[in-house]
Amino acid sequence: MAADLPTVVIKLWRADAVVLFDWLMSTDLNSVPITHPAQKQALADLLTRLEHETDIPGVTQQQIDAAQGEVARDMGW
Repeated sequence: MAADLPTVVIKLWRADAVVLFDWLMSTDLNSVPITHPAQKQALADLLTRLEHETDIPGVTQQQIDAAQGEVARDMGW
């Protein structure tokens, strides 16, 4: 990412980040329904940031399962 591009900073619950990373790694982004190519690129960019700027890629399947349980338990809808 170019240093001169505007950015945002968000705090993300670690369990959410683990679930998102696992989903993005296992999903064929070409099969995800999109209405604009930028949506697919944004998902790929998110995956890259999670992969290179966090320790999430080192999680175990047991940690992924636990994160999925935590996130599902917090669902309010």
